[in-house]
Amino acid sequence: MNAPFKTDRLPQWRLDDLYTGRDDPKIEADLAKAKSANDALVALKGRFVASRSDARLLGELLDNGIKLYEAATNGLWGVGAYAGLASSTARDNPTWAKFEADFRARSSQIAAESLFFTLEINELDDNEIEAAFRAHKPAARWRPWIRRVRLSRPHELSPDLERMLIDRGPAVANWSRLSEETLASLTAKVGRETLTLSEVLNRMSDPDGLRRKQAAQGLAKALQQHTPALALCLNTLAFEKQIEDRWRKYPDPAASRHIANEVHADAVAALEAAVVEAYEPVSHRYYRLKAKAMGRDVLDQWDRNAPLDTSAPRTYGWDDAKAMVLESFSGLAPKFADTALTFFTHPWIDAKPRPGKQSGAYSHPVTAERHPYVFLNYMGERRDVLTLAHELGHAVHQTLCAPLGTLLADTPLTLAETASIFGEGLVFERLLANASKTERRGLLAGKIEDGINTVVRQIAFHRFETRFHAARLLGEVSAEQIGAIWLEEMGASLGPAVTLNKGYEHYWAYVSHFVHAPFYVYAYAFGDLLVRGLMEKRREDPKAFAPLYEDLLAAGGTRTYVEALAPFGLNPRGKAFWAAGMKQMERLVDEFEALV
Repeated sequence: MNAPFKTDRLPQWRLDDLYTGRDDPKIEADLAKAKSANDALVALKGRFVASRSDARLLGELLDNGIKLYEAATNGLWGVGAYAGLASSTARDNPTWAKFEADFRARSSQIAAESLFFTLEINELDDNEIEAAFRAHKPAARWRPWIRRVRLSRPHELSPDLERMLIDRGPAVANWSRLSEETLASLTAKVGRETLTLSEVLNRMSDPDGLRRKQAAQGLAKALQQHTPALALCLNTLAFEKQIEDRWRKYPDPAASRHIANEVHADAVAALEAAVVEAYEPVSHRYYRLKAKAMGRDVLDQWDRNAPLDTSAPRTYGWDDAKAMVLESFSGLAPKFADTALTFFTHPWIDAKPRPGKQSGAYSHPVTAERHPYVFLNYMGERRDVLTLAHELGHAVHQTLCAPLGTLLADTPLTLAETASIFGEGLVFERLLANASKTERRGLLAGKIEDGINTVVRQIAFHRFETRFHAARLLGEVSAEQIGAIWLEEMGASLGPAVTLNKGYEHYWAYVSHFVHAPFYVYAYAFGDLLVRGLMEKRREDPKAFAPLYEDLLAAGGTRTYVEALAPFGLNPRGKAFWAAGMKQMERLVDEFEALV
């Protein structure tokens, strides 16, 4: 059996590029700059609407006003990023929690003063804005940002109500904070060990079935103890959202997320329908085959991600993972590998798991004036290598579009997942190409499971959220009711070959997206199936694909998802596009079946 993977030499980031500590005087200096830019913008209040009949003057005002807005944003987001990054590795430190919360309150007060700006922009007519772009051409570069601002135009409230929502935002956010801190401090008793949430989730992929079972039961017991508080957080934030959605006249709870993502509701509905139709030929069939491969009639829920090889899984050292990711990125284009390399040569990655560090992984862009930071909990498994590729894909994307500036580089979630999932796909191709026949079966199983977790499971999460928010309209939803909805949706997605054992009804509680980013999860499925379409185009003509793909990433948030995919001949608004991606997953199950 392999020796336990050692994490003591894994990299930890240094945030000195941002600030040297909570008392760094640069923090106050940057906040002062942000406030100065914001004050200069506030001085223009009323002039945008007043200049609507003078196209040249309006164009100059828009150009100058958005530059000031971006300058204020850079200052606030830079300090906010520092607070968030530092806190995410120290969720057990109340001093960092206070610093982050205090900054959030202070930031919202500064930002609230410029609330009038987007409201005034949305008072203008489309033809007035277009005339201003023609009369003062530099203003036209902001067209994509203004387009995104105007998506919320039908749902805006009065200036006083908008200000009130901003002012109370930090207080509402404390419910998310309570949920995050509860999960970060959660420990599970597993055998004779006490494991953090990240460690217990990792243990559930252990080759030893008894160790998986102990981990799953330990997690269920730990979550059960915290379920009342976590259910209260979820209910309270859903009720807050319900009230705001009603005032804003959103047609359904997911509508605000669709607007933020710049995605059409019919495209998400088509995505959901295509995935649900593929439950049987993809996830249900795969788990039947996996049960057969493991000599079982049905699997327990803790067997879903179990390795088929009962020996200890191969572990990948940090240097191995680094080499694999860079070689894979280089196969697409040297620029992608060169960009990723900078994150290894600088202290911009935090990979070491440790007490107080929150679970999960992300790449934080900070602002376009800075550089991203990559966060993960690296445990040496194949999935961790793919997670590293995923987050570095984000980091490359964020770096390539940074020249646009913070506002234009900001990418909707549905396109933001493109480079990350593409990065994972490139690394998997390399793993598969170098695998023996025995390894190939395990890799295919892992790839299918990753696809199920990213597509099928996330759509099941989306359906769970949809049902929960519908139930919340009728009143507070008890933890038991939440668990029942969870079991129904998870059972439908996994199929009869997976037993949802006692305690699984509490597992919704560790999915933090439900609390801090309602209806976020479908973006993962959206991005995965979108990338499957792009990878198919790459196979058809690799040489022609690379520059088109680089152009897509460098465009940041300046194009809608429909515009971004048009050069590749793809139409994501139709169900056929998503069904084609599910057919690719089905073919992987076919390959796996031939090896069982």
